[in-house]
Amino acid sequence: MTSVFFEDIAPINIPEVYFSNKISYIIENEGFIEGNIVLVFCSDDYLLDLNIKHLNHNYFTDIITFPYLHDENLTGDLFISIDRVKANAIKENVSFDIELERVIYHGVLHLCGYNDKTEQQINEMRSKENFYLQ
Repeated sequence: MTSVFFEDIAPINIPEVYFSNKISYIIENEGFIEGNIVLVFCSDDYLLDLNIKHLNHNYFTDIITFPYLHDENLTGDLFISIDRVKANAIKENVSFDIELERVIYHGVLHLCGYNDKTEQQINEMRSKENFYLQ
């Protein structure tokens, strides 16, 4: 089950049913049972504050994922900076909607245990993102 919240920004139109269905598909396809997935859309400043407080990182990012695995049930919180998604969409020359979708799937893949610290992990993560974007 996916829940959507907005922090430090005005609510925007998010296709909740589409993302909920796609998130469920990714989690099942990766071999997990879906628990409660929370999407929190926020500002750069809100996410920077979380990044400093919880990860000791003093820089902007597009997403921070907090996974909670309970038995086989995959549960987690995805905090997504709408400011960063907009900036990345321009930088990557893609639509805001496509970049938002990519970032959400990226977070879900983190919940499933994928990392993006090494070049090999980054390539695997990008491959998975592209697969689920199709």
